[in-house]
Amino acid sequence: MPLSRRRFLFGTAVLATTVAGLSACNASAGSDSTNTEATPSAAATGVEEGAYPVTIAHKWGSTTIDSARQRVVIAGYKEQDDCLALGVVPVATTLWFDLGGSEIVGPWATEALGDAPQPTLLKDADGINFEQIAGLAPDLIISIYSGLAKADYAKLSEIAPTIAQPEDGADWSVSWDVQATMVGQALGRPQQMTALIEGAKKKVADAAAANPEFAQETGAAVSAYEGIWVYGAEDPRSRLLTDLGFQRPSGLDAAIGGQWGGDLSEEKVDMLDVGALIWLYEANGRKEVEANKAYASLAVHKEGRDLFSGPGDGMYEAFSFLTVLSLGYLVDRLVPRLKNAVDGDPSTSTDQA
Repeated sequence: MPLSRRRFLFGTAVLATTVAGLSACNASAGSDSTNTEATPSAAATGVEEGAYPVTIAHKWGSTTIDSARQRVVIAGYKEQDDCLALGVVPVATTLWFDLGGSEIVGPWATEALGDAPQPTLLKDADGINFEQIAGLAPDLIISIYSGLAKADYAKLSEIAPTIAQPEDGADWSVSWDVQATMVGQALGRPQQMTALIEGAKKKVADAAAANPEFAQETGAAVSAYEGIWVYGAEDPRSRLLTDLGFQRPSGLDAAIGGQWGGDLSEEKVDMLDVGALIWLYEANGRKEVEANKAYASLAVHKEGRDLFSGPGDGMYEAFSFLTVLSLGYLVDRLVPRLKNAVDGDPSTSTDQA
């Protein structure tokens, strides 16, 4: 899969926690400089009693961590949110897509970052930069939301203990709570993370309870890129819709031929005639969708039950990250639009205010 396509599909669709006193031994965001001085960081504080040693199972075996980590490098695409939620600023994290001025921290995480320096920005357009990562002298590498290959895992493990994606499920499909749990264990704060997860889940459950009409509707998330990409049942975006009460459209996953997601052929576009449909797009993607005559003829569009989210509207970015840190921010922006989509009134706008 070409990198541009991969980045779009992985990067579209994602409880802002105040963390005071964050400190870290980081280089500034986007810098190519290397900071190897092992000064104390937030990762060395706040560790729970009895948290270490801990062994974390993953796709390529298991990793044992015997003490608090001070220099954490994120080789996945969004685990920095989980670290920040616990008061840990990574030394470096991998560029996913442009989040604005920082390219690293979304609006839901700026409060958690506080005045701490931005993590060093890693770019993997040509694959993992092992030399750059080694130069950062990490003592823990996290690559959970990823498709980390076994050979790359072995190379990273030679640099520092590495945690890969879970064994169960497809690559790039780990649920936000499983990801957060693994990070919490690795950072020696499992109880703190459990409390954050419970709070985020309550936010979603409360939204579902306040909107029982969602349970009577089908819902799906798709992207407008080189056709129509449908996010599968295991993708975090789809799981959020299910958690909010929406039913998964019958036969849709079989039509795309993948657990994480896949392209929907033009002749099957009528399968998108669901109760509420979320379109995630870049550039002129919305215009292209609305110009598609087959799609424009569907009731979901004619009756205003589709909603569009693109770069810069906040929801687009939060839906992509969909972490313990971004979930509350996302629910506050998504739920009102879903309510308008299923209220039975085509004149009600589903555009973001």
